Amino acid sequence: MLRPLTILLVALAALPLWAAELRVPPASGGLAQAIAGAAPGDVLILEAGRYDGPVIIDRPLTLTGPPGAIIDGLGQGTVVTIDAADVTVKGLTITGSGLSSQDLDAGVKILKKADRALVEGNRLLGNLHGVDVHGGLDAVVRGNTIEGTQNPRMNDRGNGIYVWNSPGAIVEGNSVRWGRDGIFSNASRHGTYRNNLFRDLRFAVHYMYTNNSEVSGNVSIGNHLGYAIMFSNRVILKDNLSLSDGSHGVMLNFANNADVSGNLVRGGADRCTFIYNAHKNILSNNRFEGCNIGIHFTAGSERNVLTGNAFIGNRTQVKYVGTRDIEWSFEGRGNYWSDHPGFDLGGDGIADSPFRPNDLMDHILWSQPAASLLTGAPAVQLIRWAQSSFPATLPGGVVDSAPLMAAPVVPVPSEYTALEAEAAAKRNERQIDDFDINDLSSH
Repeated sequence: MLRPLTILLVALAALPLWAAELRVPPASGGLAQAIAGAAPGDVLILEAGRYDGPVIIDRPLTLTGPPGAIIDGLGQGTVVTIDAADVTVKGLTITGSGLSSQDLDAGVKILKKADRALVEGNRLLGNLHGVDVHGGLDAVVRGNTIEGTQNPRMNDRGNGIYVWNSPGAIVEGNSVRWGRDGIFSNASRHGTYRNNLFRDLRFAVHYMYTNNSEVSGNVSIGNHLGYAIMFSNRVILKDNLSLSDGSHGVMLNFANNADVSGNLVRGGADRCTFIYNAHKNILSNNRFEGCNIGIHFTAGSERNVLTGNAFIGNRTQVKYVGTRDIEWSFEGRGNYWSDHPGFDLGGDGIADSPFRPNDLMDHILWSQPAASLLTGAPAVQLIRWAQSSFPATLPGGVVDSAPLMAAPVVPVPSEYTALEAEAAAKRNERQIDDFDINDLSSH
């Protein structure tokens, strides 16, 4: 008990008795000089105007000002580097980082041991990475507008917010557009990423080796992929929207023990959901609507629970190639299928007959794509009719023994529907030849 108290007293003794508020006018080299002359705890208030970067904040300070206070890195490295604990950067416009991917040039970089940094309410424009949280604990990145570069090759751009090995990070209420990924979280844990808006990106949220964390309340509109959870364990993915994303809405790739609930994917993605070699996950009360494939389930994924979800108007509701039956209901509650002609004579909200979303011809067409030329042939239609009339002839696959009669509703706030329509209109014009969803080397 005495040692923590002693450490606290020493830390308090190192701080000034009062913090000064210092106004900093724009002048060549003036910001760097003001930081060098400030005492720990001081508040530097920048006036409207342009300030030369790069700068390094190496003591506990608050750097604030109006949006008209612009820190310009002049294309050299990171614009603002935070290299001390308890630093706040607030309300500024930060632009002009370098473009070195090797050096992770950024608008703001939070280094290891720069704990409890707060980056709030800034405009980060045209930087390679917007904010790079690179080792600092308990960082908060909140309420920023981040617009990245628009390099013609998407994989050569930087991320809006890059979190690397920074436990306890909170990223909330940001608007991120352009660049590569909205949030790229790599080798981290115990993070919270919530209530952010992502547009015109590769991935809205991209997880690699990020455990025990939460992605909630986010909105992805018109990106290549909404939420990619890869090589990560115990992730909560809830109440997110994926609207008019192009390739996937939600991807679980080598992801285990995730709770995926209350999410909406709609608007023409190739796959609403892709589950690849992912185990012991719970998918509940999600709504997958209007995709080419509602859910693609493959690569030996085991012991997953799917209950309370809705599959609505997808060209193919489920794509699963396998020879064994997989039950997609839990404790007497299955999922809603828009193409299931079920009846509920008991009035309990559960259809009276089970549902199989795929038949033998689906398996043939997936394994032998050339057979799609025969889709409309009478023999194919006869096989489909025979299997629907005599279920014993059906192959192994997904079985929902307790289909729901009503779909869960996931509301979309009105401010996002116009953006969704705009993204859908642009989809056919988009050039994505530089992007390969399976190219993991580009991460």
